[in-house]
Amino acid sequence: MRLSTLLLLALAPQAHAFAPPATSKVNAVAAAEATSTSALKMGPPSKNIILQETYGEGSRKYRRTVYTHNEWVKHRSSDRFVRNLSSMFNSGVYKSLAKEVLATVGVASFLVLWNALTGGYTDLDGVQHEAVIDFLPMLTLPLTPFTLLSPSLGLLLAFRTNNSYGRWDEARKFWGLNINHTRDLNRMATAWYGHDGIPINPEQRAEDLRQVSLFTWAFVRSMKRHLSPPAEDEEAYVNEIKARLSPSQADAVISATHRPNRALYDLSVAIDRLPMHFMRKNEINKNLSIFEDTLGGSERLLSSPVPLFYTRHTARFLSTWLLLLPFALYDPFKGSWNHAAEIPAIALASVFLFGIEELATQLEEPFTILPMQGFCDKIGANCDEIVSWRGQGLDDDEAVIKANMEEIAPAR
Repeated sequence: MRLSTLLLLALAPQAHAFAPPATSKVNAVAAAEATSTSALKMGPPSKNIILQETYGEGSRKYRRTVYTHNEWVKHRSSDRFVRNLSSMFNSGVYKSLAKEVLATVGVASFLVLWNALTGGYTDLDGVQHEAVIDFLPMLTLPLTPFTLLSPSLGLLLAFRTNNSYGRWDEARKFWGLNINHTRDLNRMATAWYGHDGIPINPEQRAEDLRQVSLFTWAFVRSMKRHLSPPAEDEEAYVNEIKARLSPSQADAVISATHRPNRALYDLSVAIDRLPMHFMRKNEINKNLSIFEDTLGGSERLLSSPVPLFYTRHTARFLSTWLLLLPFALYDPFKGSWNHAAEIPAIALASVFLFGIEELATQLEEPFTILPMQGFCDKIGANCDEIVSWRGQGLDDDEAVIKANMEEIAPAR
């Protein structure tokens, strides 16, 4: 009894370190109403955030980080190792592993206690005692099978994480293409507006190009909503669309079954109305085909996970391996007091190995950890700026030529 009490006391701090913070439902609701965190916020959660959003599904919105030079300086600073180790017990990834880690630590603690009762134990004074239950066997396993299986488990985990990172990288490249080609589209529309010397009405030009810019933004914003959970983004999406588009345009987009397709159609119509040569319109419309590709590729990633039989087998392999590992590590830790050092060793091994699988799972669906709202805002601002520039037909050609000649002519 005395030994079991000591072991439980030794285990308690470790269990608490990885356990999710416990709060009542009433407190959680009150905190949520008080903080009213935005689903569009990027970066790590603030200190005042509700506890449920510091780990698990609630923390994904805070992983949408965008780096600038200042963040990169901190990222590669020489004290990054100390900073990462000091924040280990605050990690949202590790807090999500509470159940798994408690399970393996529970097995290790039970094993230490069982073998102490059936094989003898040493008390705190260093006195060796005989087995309390001498008619039951001690529980151990040879280490060799775990050594042989380790490379296979490592390959499974490496493939799992590489595949998940590849999905995240592909999704990020899709949005990179969106950013690049939205700029390209609006640049060409602005520079090529008008043809054949037809007089240009500046007010009509500004309105035509404003429509191109608006529906360019409406497409990427609708794509963001299309790839986001409805509970997170629907209300904000509707408010933004109604704020920027006319009532009829906003209703047409919002009521569409496939909103990105509707916004892309409206963008095609806006481009077709531009007074320019059809060959130039064809060049602009090539960007819309790229938008269709990025949208279709993103839908593929969202609807098709890594084959479930692979992820399930990896999870089962890893769980079984770690749950049985305490039996194989009992003898190697015979130098510690009652082999108890294997309990923290199993805890660390569980955190790091289950953590690899958790990282792969978090990366597998990339859109809720990508800063898509930031991308949309950036695209909208860039397009609005581009269409505000002066294009062909708005300058006096003779004055421009004269100014250029004076600039390049040698001084006399």
